[in-house]
Formats: sequence, structure tokens, C-alpha cells
Amino acid sequence: MNGISPEVLAGLEAGLDRAERTPGVRAVVLASTGAAFCAGADLAHVRRLVAESGGHQAFLREAGRVLCRIEEFPLPVIAAVQGLALAGGLELLLCADLVVAAESARIGDAHANYGLLPGGGGSIRLPRRVGPARARYLLFTGDVRPAREFLDTDLVTAVVPDAELVAAVDRIVEKIARKSPSGLRRMKELVADGLEVPQSVGLRMELQQSAAHERSPDFEEGLSAFFAKRSPRFGDR
Repeated sequence: MNGISPEVLAGLEAGLDRAERTPGVRAVVLASTGAAFCAGADLAHVRRLVAESGGHQAFLREAGRVLCRIEEFPLPVIAAVQGLALAGGLELLLCADLVVAAESARIGDAHANYGLLPGGGGSIRLPRRVGPARARYLLFTGDVRPAREFLDTDLVTAVVPDAELVAAVDRIVEKIARKSPSGLRRMKELVADGLEVPQSVGLRMELQQSAAHERSPDFEEGLSAFFAKRSPRFGDR
């Protein structure tokens, strides 16, 4: 069920390291195989950690650090979700920029079902994505809902038939890969930072980033391509 464990966290971070140091990589896809995208933390492992002094809290801090790195990663991050995304699995997809879900996907917090609290940001990020009222319902009831129910929120970008999930994500990645890497990085920063500051401050930040981007090779390449009536050839980030 792809439960979150120290090994899974290390694997996620290794994938980010590889993406960051490989020229030409333009996006990261979080995907899985099996019956679940991620069913949350391995509770047997959690029980062992709780028996150790400070073990569980150390695990939560490490999980939180990796999740923040995914959220703040300079490349666009897309979650391809099939099956269950519960508890820590929900917290994982909350860190993605885009979430493409299969019809089979079911999403929920589920911590309350076992007397647990979110420890990977679920109670903080979820209200920002689905609104406080719906977040409270999901957190308090532990309900698991079809992904399609979240299309009217900022949680799920698209829902597609299971057999088309990989192709649908590939199409999005192909579109992103044709864009300016430095431009996308700046856009991602602006969206994230802009949500945390007053609009007037965000608008000033946007102007500052726009001025900086005008000095980039990608800006010149984009304009040159437009006037030459050809596709732009952007460099690596």
C-alpha cells in the first residue's frame, strides 16, 4: 500500500536529488503502482517508534522536511494518483503542484479513525486547498471520498479513466517541458509566496521577478522565437 516509512522517504529524496542534478529534467511526477497511491504511514512501524523515546517525533520531523522539500522543489511536481491516498498519502499529494487522479482514486485524511493526529502538514495544508469547512469535515470524520468530489477545489486538477492516467500525466508533462524552466521556477515561487502575503506585497514581488526574468536567456529566446515564427529552444534551468 506504499506506506510512508524511512525507506520511502529516503527514496523520494533520492528521486528529487536525481531530478535536480540531471540536465534537461523539466518536471517531477509522483506516481506509484499497486492498490494505493499511498495509504499513509506504516502503523506497525509507528507503534515501534512510539515505544522508543522520541522516535516517532523524529520520524514526523523527517517526513515533514521531505514533504516541504517536495512542496518547495524548483520544478513543477505532479501527483498521479490511483487507488487510495490516505493520511500521509493525502499529505504527500498536498505538496504537489498538480494532482491528476484516476477514477478509482479515493482521498481522505483518516487519522481520526485511529485516534491519531496529522503530523505531515495535513491540518495546515488541507484547509488551504479545499477550504476550512470541508477540511474540518474530512479531518473530523475520517471519511474517504472519490477524487472526483474534489474537482471543485484546489486539491484535484483532473480526473481521468484509470487506463488513461499515465497518458494524461504525460500530456501535461510534455506541455510543461516546452516552457522556460527559469520562468516556471519563478512562477512557482510567486504563487507560493503570493498566497502568504497581502496582495499589494505580492504584486510588488511579481514586478521584481518580472524585471529579473527580462535579463534571462529564456526571455530573449522566447521573443526571438515568436518573431522568427518557430518554437522556442529554452536552455536547462
